[in-house]
Amino acid sequence: MKPVWNAVLVVTVAVAGAWLCPSALSAQVEKPGARSVSITDDGSAYTLANGIITARVDKKSGDLLSMRFKGTEMLATIYGSNGLPDTTVDKPGANLRGGGHRYTDHQYGFWSHDTDGPHTLTKITIDPKSNNGERGEVSIKGISDGKPMGAGPGGSFISDVEIRYTLERGRPGLYTYSIFEHQKEYPASSLGEARFCVKLNDFFDWMTVGPKYNKLYPKAQPGEHEDKYDFTADQFENPAFGWSSTSKKIGFWFLNPSVEYLSGGPTKVEFLGHRDTNDVQAPTVLNYWRSSHYGGAVVEVAQGEHWTKVIGPFLLYVNDGKQPTDLYSEALAEARKETQRWPYSWVSGVDYPRPPERVAVSGRIVLKDSQAKDAKMTRVRVGLAAPAYMIQPVSRTGAAMPARQIDWQTDAKHYEFWAFADSSGRFRLGGVRPGNYTLHAIADGVLGEYAKADVTVTAGKPLDLGTIEWAADRRGKQIWEIGIPNRTGSEFAKGDDYAHDGMFLTYAKLFPSDITYTVGKSDYRKDWYFEQVPHNEDPNAKAAGYNMGTPQGRATPWTIAFQLPSAPAGKAHLRLAIAANSARQIEVVVNDQPVGQVDHMFTDGAIARNGITGVWSERDVVFDASALKAGANTLKLIVPAGPLTAGVIYDYLRLEIDDAGK
Repeated sequence: MKPVWNAVLVVTVAVAGAWLCPSALSAQVEKPGARSVSITDDGSAYTLANGIITARVDKKSGDLLSMRFKGTEMLATIYGSNGLPDTTVDKPGANLRGGGHRYTDHQYGFWSHDTDGPHTLTKITIDPKSNNGERGEVSIKGISDGKPMGAGPGGSFISDVEIRYTLERGRPGLYTYSIFEHQKEYPASSLGEARFCVKLNDFFDWMTVGPKYNKLYPKAQPGEHEDKYDFTADQFENPAFGWSSTSKKIGFWFLNPSVEYLSGGPTKVEFLGHRDTNDVQAPTVLNYWRSSHYGGAVVEVAQGEHWTKVIGPFLLYVNDGKQPTDLYSEALAEARKETQRWPYSWVSGVDYPRPPERVAVSGRIVLKDSQAKDAKMTRVRVGLAAPAYMIQPVSRTGAAMPARQIDWQTDAKHYEFWAFADSSGRFRLGGVRPGNYTLHAIADGVLGEYAKADVTVTAGKPLDLGTIEWAADRRGKQIWEIGIPNRTGSEFAKGDDYAHDGMFLTYAKLFPSDITYTVGKSDYRKDWYFEQVPHNEDPNAKAAGYNMGTPQGRATPWTIAFQLPSAPAGKAHLRLAIAANSARQIEVVVNDQPVGQVDHMFTDGAIARNGITGVWSERDVVFDASALKAGANTLKLIVPAGPLTAGVIYDYLRLEIDDAGK
């Protein structure tokens, strides 16, 4: 029986700016004297080598058993039952040194859904003998026959799974990609956690998962292990991530040349790296393409549906000879080069349109705001994603749950293409697959999003969408606003220091009498805490990580005080942009009279996982403006009593009044 995998692995990266304008394929210049690629088969494993990288791949599971750089093993050292290093590195069930503690997960490098199924097929898909040693590729394919494949925190999935590894002449890195194919005759299936993970050699001690988390990260003493949720980052904005060694001056990185195969668009927060959560504490790198974290994403396939998705290729890149920060900078530069090479011309035999079939989609987004003629939008992210669709979730008990809409934030079944627009709103999405999409745009400084349905991309025909006018969504005259619409709570108090256990306890210490925010006087950067959570009243309460148990807090009222020159008429619109949520409801009280509540909100777990953003949504409370009066007014937002992490992170709040009462 195969073990249940707990840990995860990372994938390749690219630079957010580089995703702005990828070209078709730019050929790699061969280094003078670079050795040819070779592939050998010893019956149980393939070995790919090019004189720089030597990689060993298990022919049953598709695991990456070993990856040596100039003779030095990059992956976690495997020890045999005699306690000595196992130089064959081909025993996926072996123990790692760590006080006799058996690993709770795969070792080496692995895809969460491997190829160890009813039938496993192996093949050399690119024979280096056929191209003068320029490139070699091996394939390990598991045939499901309608049986579940893989295991992990999210369970297994009914699908054929193929894993490929590709090595190029003169390149200090190894490509990998995985192909899922659900045949029509297979039963319906729902995909759980899905990622590629590498456990690294213990000489790696400096973790870099983006500029925010770029630090020396030695092994912790017993009982002092850092919470892995402290080190999550935005996948779109961190295309290169991994570990380096301060002693050996070596870096190991995942480089994602595209985000098309990842889920959740440009705001998806995910694990990129941490130390493994067991006694060994192996340096871990992860590339999630479907997870349950921070709102997660969905892949559900029906019986009778043929579905396939190609995850990758991405590059496992190694560099050497410099300090960690220099190695990281070089990895970022290499990620930009990989983006320019995407889509790769050497991928064939799978659902991966060739470079001539893919096209660039371009245009310009222009903001029009009737109440702010000079309004500026920054960090404009534009994307093409599958049209939103409905699913019918089923609970673990088999009971039907309310139907749920899946959009670009929560979809992992389809492909997405995103890029930053420039300062004038011009954008270019390169390498787009043919298909039917919805165009989306989000930006800092603008509440909501722009969406244009039925954008058809035709193979080989670049698409210029011209100038697109984004009309800001106004529902009446703006009375006040709190925060900045940017899809996070980062601008609020402690919003720049959120990634710690127990920030829900910090709230009660900083605001023992809760919050009264006076419009025109208060400063949201100091006077509005980044998360509204049940108020802790237990002086002995302690943070205990994600699975913290059941500490409870009382209801937490936040009061917004403001003045009106006259009594309004019509309808008032309280617009709540929510960056993350785990509260069951938010009650709204105006001048001590209940006027409505927000309920049935999506729960994303971001607060419990030390996050600042999850699945964004806007929820409006519309009430009769007669509840307001001339002079002083109060509006209260009340989070009910409950677990200390059952709260909400606001992105932005705005009160508008429509005098016409529409």
